[in-house]
Formats: sequence, C-alpha cells, structure tokens
Amino acid sequence: MSDAVAVALPPQESGSLLDKKLKKSPGKLGIAIFGVVLVAGLGYAGSQLAHDLSGVHILSAWPYILLGVALLIALGFEFVNGFHDTANAVATVIYTHSLEPHIAVVWSGMWNLIGVLTSSGAVAFSILSLLPVELILQVGKGAGFAMVFALLIAAMIWNLSTWWFGLPASSSHTLIGSIIGVGLANQLMNPHTGTSGVDWVQAGNVFKVLLISPLVGFGGAALLLLILKVCVRNPALYESPKGTEPPPFWIRCLLILTCTGVSFGHGSNDGQKGMGLIMLILIGVVPTAYALNHAVGYSQVQNFAAVSDQTDEVLGHYIAPGASVTGDPREVLTDYIRTKDYSFNTTLALRAMVEEIDKEVVGYKSLAGVPAGQQQNVRNNMYVVSEAMRLMAKSGKPTFTAQETTVLSNYKKWIDNSTKFIPTWVKVAVALALGLGTMVGWKRIVVTVGEKIGKDHLTYAQGAAAEIIAAATIIGADQFHMPVSTTHVLSSGVAGTMVANGSGLQIATIRNIAMAWVFTLPAAALIAGGLFWVMRQFV
Repeated sequence: MSDAVAVALPPQESGSLLDKKLKKSPGKLGIAIFGVVLVAGLGYAGSQLAHDLSGVHILSAWPYILLGVALLIALGFEFVNGFHDTANAVATVIYTHSLEPHIAVVWSGMWNLIGVLTSSGAVAFSILSLLPVELILQVGKGAGFAMVFALLIAAMIWNLSTWWFGLPASSSHTLIGSIIGVGLANQLMNPHTGTSGVDWVQAGNVFKVLLISPLVGFGGAALLLLILKVCVRNPALYESPKGTEPPPFWIRCLLILTCTGVSFGHGSNDGQKGMGLIMLILIGVVPTAYALNHAVGYSQVQNFAAVSDQTDEVLGHYIAPGASVTGDPREVLTDYIRTKDYSFNTTLALRAMVEEIDKEVVGYKSLAGVPAGQQQNVRNNMYVVSEAMRLMAKSGKPTFTAQETTVLSNYKKWIDNSTKFIPTWVKVAVALALGLGTMVGWKRIVVTVGEKIGKDHLTYAQGAAAEIIAAATIIGADQFHMPVSTTHVLSSGVAGTMVANGSGLQIATIRNIAMAWVFTLPAAALIAGGLFWVMRQFV
C-alpha cells in the first residue's frame, strides 16, 4: 500500500515543493506561540478539573490513576485525529503558498479551538446513542470501562496505521466502526441474556450521512469550479503556484478564508467525537462531579417541576386500563430501548420514571444538591427516559398530538440539558490535542491531498472550491447534529475539481483512499471487538 501511495512526482515538483516547503522548520515564533497557548490551555483545563474534583471524597488513589490514564488515551485519540483531519484544512494554503506551514498550522489550530468551544455537543451524544444502552448505564463498572478503552485504542491503532501510509482516512468512520465492533462483541458474548448490540437504525442514519457527504464534496466542488470559470474570468485564479511566491492578495485572502472555514467546521463537528467519550470517562470515574449538570440551579428546578407535571398529564392519556408494571420501571424502559418493541406498559413505565425523577430533583432543589451516592442513579434514570422519548417520537407510538409533542419535547430538552453537557475545560483540552496532533503529523496527509490526488498541481481556484464546499458541508451537518468526515469531504472535493478542470486523477492514490474508506469500518470493528473481548476477560 505504501508503494502505491508514494506516487511519483515530476522531478522539479519533488525538489522545489516537497524538499524546500515541507522540510522547513516550524520556526521559533510558531513554536513559541503554540507553546504559550498549550501551557495556558493545559493550565486552565488542569485547574478546572482540580476544582471539580475538590468536592469529591475518594479514599483510594486508584480512581484518580484510572481517570488520568483514561483521559490520556482519550486525548491521544484526538491527537491522532489531528494527524488526519486538521491536516486536510491546511493542505491548500500550504501548497498554494498562501501561508507558511507553521503559520497555517497555528492559524488552523486557533479556529479549531473556536469551533470546538462554540459547539453544542449534540454530535458527540448522537454518536454515543449507537452504544449498547446497558454499557452506557454501567459506564462506571468493568464493562463500561472496557467499552471506552476498546473504542479509543482501536480508533487510535487504525488512525495511526492509515496515517503511516499517508492515507486521508476518516476518524469518524473509525470511531463508528469501533462502536459497531463493541456492540457486536457485547451481543455475541451474552447471547442468552438479552444484552443489546448495535442500534442499526441509528447506525444506518449515520452511514447515510457519511456516504452522501463525500458525494456532495465531489459534485459540489466540481460544480463550483465550473461556475467560477464562467463568472470570474481572472486567469490568475486558475493558475498553479509559480515557484514559492504567494498568490495575488485577493486570492490569498480567499484561500485563507476557506482554510478558516474548514478548520472551524472541523472543530465544531469532528472535535466533538472524542468529547462524548471523555464525558463517559468522567461520569464513570467521578460521577459526583460529572454525572449531572451542576449548573442547573433552584430556579431551573422549579421550572422543571411544572414541566414534569405537564408531561405526567400527557402520558396519563395514553395508559390503557389494566396496564401495570411489575418490578423496576427503568428495566422496562431499558428493554424497550434495546428491543424497540412498544407496549402500553412502556408508557406506564415512562410515566413512573417521570414522577420518580421529579421527586428526586425537586426534593433536593438543585442538581448539585443531589447526594453523591445518588448522582449516577439519577443520571441513568434521565438518560433512559430521554432515549425512550426519542424512540417514541421516531416510531410514532403512541401518536401524540402537536401540542402534546411540544410538551414532551420541552421535557426532553430539560432532561438532556441536565445530562448531556460538556464542560469548557474538556473542549479546551480536545482543541489542544487536535492542534498538537496537526503540528506533529500534518506533512503526510498534506502531501497526499496537495500533490497525489490529481495529476496536475492544485490551482488556486481548485483549492478554494474544494474548501468552500467542505466548510459548508461540515458546518451544515453540525446544525443537524450529524457526524461527517472532514477528510472524505475535502479529499473528494479536491478530486471533483481535478475532474472538472480536466486535470485527471492519480488512480493509485484514489484506489488506496477508496480502499481505506471501505476497510475502515470492518477493520476498526474487528480491532475494537477483539479488544473489548480481551478486556472483559480481565475486568
């Protein structure tokens, strides 16, 4: 595979561009700027973590050791993610000489940080909904830890492997493949206990987005380039870089702007994928601090009490005479989430859980007031209720009126705000890991995107068209809470512009990128499933 990727370049290109441009040192200024940002960010994240843990009383040092190792692995996944996806954002500005490599990487890292900080976290939790429900509820136990570690380590192994060969593989595909592997392994290891595997309906929705987005990148970038040729007749826009001179000022501004958009979009979408796993780690190790959103105070709880009463009334209209729940209503809802089989008892169990959560929360006046020993239990109750309501809305069973749907949606929004939150320090830590990974490993992927997709060198217009479409696609997907691959969208966009420009494609590179695309899901699933099985033998 490596021989196929290392496509031969014309001698003058290899000597002038790769040897001179890519072998340049990052420079003292670039290292100094990133060093200051890194120290400040780590200091902030460390101080906030210490503050959150200050109220946690754990006699053993083992949970803290476990937390440190888990966070290190999770941030390592984002670090490797930076090798792949963020490197795509800087490829065009580096190869068109719009920015020097060290400046481009720092600039991209800054906008990744902004994208991460302004993200909602919805993409992170949409990915977590693919995980088996009982593993989510047991995240603080052996099976839960085995799940998280297997996901992260498998994703890192595959990402590093594809990076080594210079292939723009997708971190999104890798993580989702790992989730599928853990889900299947969980089901195969417990065939007679009814444990859940993969939510194939939810996984199918994710697959559709991951499949369609590269096609959008390819077609959109090709079409945009053709439109530019008709509307913008300036010949300089359609030329390849000459020597090491930067492009004309307005073209340079355009390329920097598109790089900024892709970097921001990558942070707001791809940057979230590790956040959800980091939150699972925090919830599992120190639920007292992270199981519930302690920012929800007295006034919000009083509002929640009113919303709970409205929800209880709505659900009461759909409880059949004679319906009953024997045992724990949370188990009934957990079975519903696992099997998707609705019955009248499901609504009764949901109503019972709504009433129980109302008593737990209102009685303690705030989420921070919930006793340490009950925080994990309250969170699990909220999680199960939220997932059950999501599935009811999707299936249309029962058939609620528009007004009732509004009431239920308001209740679910409150529940999600209480459990699906991401502290600012987690976002900062993820952004720093992405930026550091980009600075260390950007060259291999940049070479592939900039030189080895098309037979001719990337022109200014091609770079701009590919990145405009990539940024729009990624940011648009973020608004719909769907994960997309920065790598696939941008590399497909570059390929689309090459076809539209009549430049031709380097088939060896396209074949290897396609092979990585095809094999990422099964390979990551196999690695993650195997790791999960091994870990469950010892944990």
